[in-house]
Amino acid sequence: MNDFYKISKNQWLVVFQSSELCFIFRKKCLRNSLEAISQGMKMDIEARKRGRPRLFEGRDEDKVVRALDKGLVVLRVISESDGLSLSEIAETSEVSAPTAYRSLITMQMHGLVAFDDHTQLWRIDVEAFRVGSAFLSNSAVSEQARPVMQRLMESTGETSNLGILSDREVVFLSQAETHEPIRAFFRPGTRSPVHTSGIGKALLAFRPREEAQRLAEQLDMKPFTDNTICSADDLMKAVDEMVAQGFAVDDEERTLGMRCVAAPIFNSFGEAVAAISTSGPSVRVTKDRVLALGKQVRAAADEISRNIAGRIVDFS
Repeated sequence: MNDFYKISKNQWLVVFQSSELCFIFRKKCLRNSLEAISQGMKMDIEARKRGRPRLFEGRDEDKVVRALDKGLVVLRVISESDGLSLSEIAETSEVSAPTAYRSLITMQMHGLVAFDDHTQLWRIDVEAFRVGSAFLSNSAVSEQARPVMQRLMESTGETSNLGILSDREVVFLSQAETHEPIRAFFRPGTRSPVHTSGIGKALLAFRPREEAQRLAEQLDMKPFTDNTICSADDLMKAVDEMVAQGFAVDDEERTLGMRCVAAPIFNSFGEAVAAISTSGPSVRVTKDRVLALGKQVRAAADEISRNIAGRIVDFS
């Protein structure tokens, strides 16, 4: 219902209850004006119900909260270290020291970061772990992979890892660490280049071909060792080898003396949603051992796929 108030002989005030808007009309234009405005308001309200508020229409970058964006950059920088001073945080994040400090104080109030009075360093605090763990708790893959990774570590004697593709990088979600004194170690949340990673190749192999080729061409293929793949064509050849044999290999491509064997995990649609790997020093993960490890890793990946009701791909 709308409210009508006569304010003069030829003028009426109309208050639209649905929007708390009001307009003044001349009497002779009242009916046509009401119909036009009501129809426009109805269309606008319906559009906003289905989409975003009118205030937020436009480019995504125009909606970014700059202070929050800088704070999240600071948080990510701290998460990738064992503790940093304010000056180190500012330098690494490219955020000014005063702005970084305000972000740190705000996050400290929420338990995301903590300041060590003794070392004068900022570190990740427990609330950041709780927030990050929410992703893992919602991931059936992470939950189902854990016991399989543990058994794979015990049977191979090497560290097993779980990772996904995110923003053209591999992100490690979990790890079952071997007890060997010399071993591979990836902190959960660690990012690694796709082109140097067994997990990266395993996941890239089961992207649609055009998408995989496009992604390969967009990668910054920085060389880390003499074995690093540095061209999109060579990476796609390695991807084809993965499909042919059922597993992918990082042959000392990221770090000399370390070798990795990985295989993809599939969901019910046959999509590679994650990958599991075994990694260790090349003196133990020898080239002669790669084939046997590949079969073990492939079997572990298939077990996880079955546990999440995924589709098993026949590589024979």
